[in-house]
Amino acid sequence: MSVSTASPGASFPSPPGGFAPAPVQSNRRNVELFLIVCAIVITTVSLILVEASQEQSVTWDLGKYALTYAALFLVAHLAVRRFAAWADPLLLPIVALLNGLGLVLIHRLDLADEQSAVYFGLPTPSPDANQQVMWTTLAIAGFVTVLIFLRDYRLLARFSYTLGLAGLILLVIPAILPSSFSEVNGAKIWIRLPGFSIQPGEFAKILLIIFFASVLVAKRDLFTTAGKHFFGMDLPRARDLGPIIVAWMVSVGVLVFEKDLGTSLLLFTTVLVMLYIATERVGWVLIGTGLLALGFVFAYNLFGHVRVRVSTWLDPLGDYNNTGYQISQSLFGLATGGIAGTGVGSGRPAQVPFAKTDFIVATIGEELGLIGLSAVLLLFLILVIRGLRTALAVRDSFGKLLAAGLSFTIAVQVFVVVGGVTKLIPLTGLTTPFMSYGGSSLVANYLLLAILIKISDSGRRPAQPKKKGPAPIADVTTEMLPRL
Repeated sequence: MSVSTASPGASFPSPPGGFAPAPVQSNRRNVELFLIVCAIVITTVSLILVEASQEQSVTWDLGKYALTYAALFLVAHLAVRRFAAWADPLLLPIVALLNGLGLVLIHRLDLADEQSAVYFGLPTPSPDANQQVMWTTLAIAGFVTVLIFLRDYRLLARFSYTLGLAGLILLVIPAILPSSFSEVNGAKIWIRLPGFSIQPGEFAKILLIIFFASVLVAKRDLFTTAGKHFFGMDLPRARDLGPIIVAWMVSVGVLVFEKDLGTSLLLFTTVLVMLYIATERVGWVLIGTGLLALGFVFAYNLFGHVRVRVSTWLDPLGDYNNTGYQISQSLFGLATGGIAGTGVGSGRPAQVPFAKTDFIVATIGEELGLIGLSAVLLLFLILVIRGLRTALAVRDSFGKLLAAGLSFTIAVQVFVVVGGVTKLIPLTGLTTPFMSYGGSSLVANYLLLAILIKISDSGRRPAQPKKKGPAPIADVTTEMLPRL
């Protein structure tokens, strides 16, 4: 073993020109490309397993879905490489894998529907996976459009009131439409037209998050002003409670007029967390929690559909053949999957109503087991954590609050969905981001992802050296001019 005997004052040779140049920073776009290729491979292999289990042969559907999926996310990667070169390299690959697994499960459920149709002598239904591919194409197009045209996310703050008003209008439209144009399964959350339907609340949540982020940053001094001191906490003043009261009234209005417990809970919880992040005061959390409990008691006592959901949550087997059938089948499927699952294509997830939308988590749990479901939840956890790291890295307050709000709304949505499917909380009707079948949720979440990537690009981009301008007048050297 040799020990260096160089004295502390010894000098070492320097490179020509003095100090060594700083290492070139990498934007890690090649890492993102590698991870996207991994997601494409996992999705393709999963499709092969589904085909092998259900059809015992490889059909054209496999190549069609795999090639389209690969092309879409390679295009998305090129757009990020060109228009958000310094963005977090994990955000897009995680979403690509979640989207791919969702496509695999939807295709698997399509095959189950075809088998059921043949067994009962019914016409073969059109595959929903084709529609999901179309919606994914539209979502990627929206994603790329935001990356191209949203040069600076801070421009959103200038139009915050307009965007907030647009969000409220999108929430109100289904409530005022006749039930034939807006109601599905008891919830008035749709705009239904011949051959076309959209769920405006998915887009309204993004607009409202932008609005609240801008207002909280602009009025932060008001919200941080101490009010009454109670048990070691500073409660806000009564006249400063406007934003949270407005959020509560909007949430209760959605619950009352649209019978949508999920969106109501999602909106209010996200705004409450953004208030806490902006002010760092526990008093806002206590007041918000109290308002949330008050709203729940109010809804439970006045609306029958809320009482039905609570009673079904408490005892799903009590009305097994009616309101409890869906959650009961979900629990049976999760129990059947156990630790390792039945294998992709080998379970019976189609027994659960709405397995492609509200209950796709039950399909994951049955065929991939607790291990697979935990892996999916871990992907969502990493996505949320990277979003919160983006909020820490960005330099301006609006970007911090907006990134935190967008990240947290994904976390709340996943918690509410998984909690409902596993009977932790009452069912709410929300869908799993990036995985469930449906266009509105998919397109809206890709728009959310694009904004988050633009914020990440700004936060991770190296600081550019300032250009040297003309020297200040005080620093200009003086010179003697000869007398003419």
